[in-house]
Amino acid sequence: MSDPDLDAAVVRQDGIGVPDGLERLWTPHRMAYISGENKPADGTAGECPFCRIPSLSDEEGLVVHRGTEAFVVLNLYPYSPGHLMVCPYRHVADYTHLSGTETIEVARLTQQAMRVVRSVSGAHGFNIGMNQGAIAGAGIAAHLHQHVVPRWAGDQNFMPIIARTKTLPQLMTETRSLLAAAWAAVEEPAGPVA
Repeated sequence: MSDPDLDAAVVRQDGIGVPDGLERLWTPHRMAYISGENKPADGTAGECPFCRIPSLSDEEGLVVHRGTEAFVVLNLYPYSPGHLMVCPYRHVADYTHLSGTETIEVARLTQQAMRVVRSVSGAHGFNIGMNQGAIAGAGIAAHLHQHVVPRWAGDQNFMPIIARTKTLPQLMTETRSLLAAAWAAVEEPAGPVA
């Protein structure tokens, strides 16, 4: 005995099985991150994307700002729109190995990144931090980088929680252009360096 609805569904699926009622949102670009594409195999500076990015144009490397000791770059695999990373130019893995001037500049650029993202996108809050070592979740443990992740009320909706999918409303190149243009316009507060 044949069920016409089931038969029609199987035909619509072109022979790949009975549909389960779930929609599919394919994100094949994420496979590059999952498979470790461009991730340094042994942590040497020659393979490191954070060492390579400063040699690229700002647009090609998604660089938002270049400082003296560190630079600010968009995360190629963002947790949310405008997810930035502050990276020292020097290939160093551990926060305790930063020089005093590197530590100060990473801190100042992190503060400025928050001000700029807030001015451009109205972020309600931020997650800021660095994962030290592969065991702590560092995707590229060999080169220290500080994450600056903007957050908005209600941004943890059903997409990431149920569908395990992030939606990004803007192309990375457009986000980089907005943030880079705003960088100089958003003033750092005057005051003594601690």
